[in-house]
Amino acid sequence: MKARIWGARGSLPVALNHRQIRAKLVSALEGAIGLDLDSSAKVQAYVDQLGFDVRGTYGGNSSCVEVEVWDAASTEHVVLDMGSGLRPFGGAMLGRYGPGKPQTYHVFMSHLHWDHIMGFPFFTPAYIPGNRIIIYGCHAQLETAFRRQQEPISFPVGFDQLGATIEFRQMKPGVPLDIKGLRVTAKLQLHAGDSYGYRLEHGGRTLIYSTDSEHKLDNAAERISFVDFFRDADLVIFDAMYSLADSISVKADWGHSSNVVGVELCQLAGVQQLCLFHHEPIYDDAQIARVLAETRRYAEITGEAPLQIVSAYDGMEIEL
Repeated sequence: MKARIWGARGSLPVALNHRQIRAKLVSALEGAIGLDLDSSAKVQAYVDQLGFDVRGTYGGNSSCVEVEVWDAASTEHVVLDMGSGLRPFGGAMLGRYGPGKPQTYHVFMSHLHWDHIMGFPFFTPAYIPGNRIIIYGCHAQLETAFRRQQEPISFPVGFDQLGATIEFRQMKPGVPLDIKGLRVTAKLQLHAGDSYGYRLEHGGRTLIYSTDSEHKLDNAAERISFVDFFRDADLVIFDAMYSLADSISVKADWGHSSNVVGVELCQLAGVQQLCLFHHEPIYDDAQIARVLAETRRYAEITGEAPLQIVSAYDGMEIEL
């Protein structure tokens, strides 16, 4: 399997502003003082060795992850959530296959809050006849949420005007669903209106998608249940929106988790790689980079087995 991140932000999309871009340029140019950068090759080599927070960006789209499961000849695709990252994903699909070759999209929804469905009205494949979109979830209001978003007061194109065939399928937590050799199991998570994590298993590899989930430190039974859910996963994409201090104090009961809890759960479960996800929208690239560095240090101090840790960014690809 391969995970491809199309949107890594939480709560709402964000964009770099002019001050942040200026700060990146100043930092890069200050680092170049005294260096012999008299050719394009030297300039590119210099840029490539800068920190990711200076030479790049973690991006601003809200939650959307593509999971590449089948070979390149397949016309079926797996998507986790439909945040604003769904728009560039749809553009990439059209660029790859064109509008004349119908595709099927299997979409698994963590929950129905707006930042996780807002990309759907801008998902170009939904407007093209022949395409098939199957939306899975554990919420009874699954279809209602998508239809309501495209009512005239909110959007100029009604749901019934979409050209693709759109289906909604109800899942039950703990009951696996099999799609062409891919096994998907949902788990209830603590979040306003309920959220569901997903365990995806295929070809001997396991991916966990667990966003918008709060973990109470005094609930041992809940912790054990998540350790079992994460058990021996190759990759866990985890809601690390807050610091531990914020998650148990001023932002307790807000429905999100922290980098520290993610590390602890993954260490207990024997996970290979942790991907920090659902970034706080007020964090700039430098702050996200600091969180990543702190998380790696914490894991080194506390873990007996190595845990690889990365921070999600728009465009990131992770091989399993």
